[in-house]
Amino acid sequence: MFPIRDDNPTLRTPVVTYALIAVNLAVWVLVEGMGGEPTLTRAVCSLGLVPAHFLAGLHPGAIGQVTVHPVCASVSPSPIAPLTSMFVHGSWLHVLGNMWFLAIFGNNVEDVMGRLRFLVFYLIAGLAAAAAQLLADPDSVLPMVGASGAIGGVMGSYVLLFPRAGVRTFVFLGFWARMVVLPAYVMLGYWFLLQLLSGSLSRGGGGGVAFWAHVGGFAAGLVLTPLFRNARLVAAHTAAARLS
Repeated sequence: MFPIRDDNPTLRTPVVTYALIAVNLAVWVLVEGMGGEPTLTRAVCSLGLVPAHFLAGLHPGAIGQVTVHPVCASVSPSPIAPLTSMFVHGSWLHVLGNMWFLAIFGNNVEDVMGRLRFLVFYLIAGLAAAAAQLLADPDSVLPMVGASGAIGGVMGSYVLLFPRAGVRTFVFLGFWARMVVLPAYVMLGYWFLLQLLSGSLSRGGGGGVAFWAHVGGFAAGLVLTPLFRNARLVAAHTAAARLS
């Protein structure tokens, strides 16, 4: 299932959502060279989160005992990798897919949190996603990159705030393909269960996909939303949705 758009009104221009999209795209173009080598590898290795290397760095003297992936052997990792990694991507499909999901679900969550709260929420969800992946695969020497953990937090928040909002979704099953409108709890619940199942069935990092970061981000979104939502903005959004 792939979401196309939602049927959920937005009261204010989602400035932070647009800014996050712009920053991610700017990093892809200016820092990662739009996927060109060796710029891409250098950026992924220096700004991505390598669990084993990052955890060893927390213990003075241990960093030399960790075997770094050969591709990243000549690049020094960022000491703030859990933060920088959420703005780095591995391919055009990776960055555009993540930004598509953020554009669909971020605007409404920002609408009911307010701009500054939403930005803080997004960053904390991304850090929680990184922590979940560190716990799940602490010995990995592969760089973890991408905004999907933080966006998982946004989707967790969305399903809690707007469980019955309609999401126009492209469903493809073999030779059968159709556009259907699904309630958010079905579409996003399916996404979450898929991440949980894939993480449970995979070994360590999941064959290059950080499934546990997705799960951790989504769970963080569920937990953090009651703390970050603005009751006044929620009421205004609910009233607008009833009139639309």
